[in-house]
Amino acid sequence: MKVADILEVDGCRLVEPSFAELTADACTALLFRAAPDEARLLVDEEEEPLALALHDGEGWHAVSFLFREPTLAAIECFEAVGGEIYQENRETWLSAVREYYSTELLATVVPALEDLRPDRTGMIRDLLDEVWGDRAGTPCLDCCCGSGVGTAALRAGGVRALAYDNDPSLLALGLSKGRLVPSDTMCIDAREAARYIAPVPLGAAFMAGEIYSYNAGLWESILTGFLALTDETLITVGTEAEAARVEGWCTGNGRDAEVFENRRDPLYDRWCCVARRA
Repeated sequence: MKVADILEVDGCRLVEPSFAELTADACTALLFRAAPDEARLLVDEEEEPLALALHDGEGWHAVSFLFREPTLAAIECFEAVGGEIYQENRETWLSAVREYYSTELLATVVPALEDLRPDRTGMIRDLLDEVWGDRAGTPCLDCCCGSGVGTAALRAGGVRALAYDNDPSLLALGLSKGRLVPSDTMCIDAREAARYIAPVPLGAAFMAGEIYSYNAGLWESILTGFLALTDETLITVGTEAEAARVEGWCTGNGRDAEVFENRRDPLYDRWCCVARRA
């Protein structure tokens, strides 16, 4: 469903400039720049606020409380206008918000040049069959998804992949090619993923890095945060040395880890680390 459909309005703008800024408390004040004549408060299954939408001379505008608490000023504004209360499942609203920002990104960002080798999706699909077998219907994170090569392979196996990356041009490419699904894609800093994502059973990070000594701290932060969100995790890298480093991070975070060589792909996913909760 679309944001406007859930709120039953004819078009609605979310005031947060980006999906990543849905955590920013300061964004709530952006809603109160004009005098509203209508208001709608959206609550979830537990009757906790999800969003506040206000109507003024320029149309409907809304703020989302998915990742932050509503302010007293927001509630008082709603009560002063005498607005209506709507209810929706939290996951449905979250999917609609992801779709909103993905659609906006696709409309405003020039996609990167195509980066998909024609045979890579099939090679990833074969690797997933070897590591996980049939996991159709299981939620999975695609960490640092890039243009969605891995996401497409995951979905081809029936896995629901929730993808995230911080490169808008690569995300725009994946969205434009249909490898990424707007309602399941986020442009966020992977180090902050836990602020936006609940834990799921599976996780994959295809071609994580290139990991060197100078950027190892960055990748350790990304991947250890990723491990905390997943029960079974597949991480692929280009070299054996990178795989050994990733294995150390996995075991250091209490995971059983296995490293093996994937001879299907000599470039991108040559070395794999599979980590599971001990």
